[in-house]
Amino acid sequence: MLRYVTTNPGKVREAERYLPDGSVERLDFDYTEVQADGLGPIAAQGAREAYRHADGPVLVDDAGLFVEGLDGFPGPYSSYVEETLGIERVYEVASELDDRRAAFRCTLGYCDGEGFAASPDPVDRGDRDAAAAAGPDAEAGGESGGEDDAVGADADPLPVKLFEGYVPGRIVAPRGDGGFGYDPIFEHDGETFAEMDTDRKNAVSHRGRALEKFAEWYADR
Repeated sequence: MLRYVTTNPGKVREAERYLPDGSVERLDFDYTEVQADGLGPIAAQGAREAYRHADGPVLVDDAGLFVEGLDGFPGPYSSYVEETLGIERVYEVASELDDRRAAFRCTLGYCDGEGFAASPDPVDRGDRDAAAAAGPDAEAGGESGGEDDAVGADADPLPVKLFEGYVPGRIVAPRGDGGFGYDPIFEHDGETFAEMDTDRKNAVSHRGRALEKFAEWYADR
């Protein structure tokens, strides 16, 4: 059984769209969220810690809103910024920018205690360096990253497979009553995520795109 480590049942329901029936369940486990400039190291360390807790295959995700004109801020600090400043303040800051392009990015980290064969998907074998979240090239079907084989004296030897999803958009004034987090200020293809119904949002979401990659790989695991 694969355990999706999250406090949000909606994430598990989204995962169930891509995985076989009965193959995934939610694990409510508060792993340590390390501070890092990218999503990969956060998801990787969380997956290692959750694997040790569950003693079985786990899937962890980390996601964020990356605003081009703010050099990717709030990025991996999105949850903290939402809680402390609020999405309205993020919109106010972005509204002063000439470039309001943004992207939602998600990195899934999978750990089952075993190693992984080389592939285009990044593998984090140490805590310090992981591949960056997929960028615009991923839209055309490309893969970002590579493999980081450097393991320092304080590095954790458990390898973690990373799967990345990316959806482009722009920052707009809050619209819509659905979704959560930054959804009301993130517009994709003419609609904010908060204006989309669940099926439409899941079909284009950054998490859904990462889950699709994971499910294709996991089927042969």
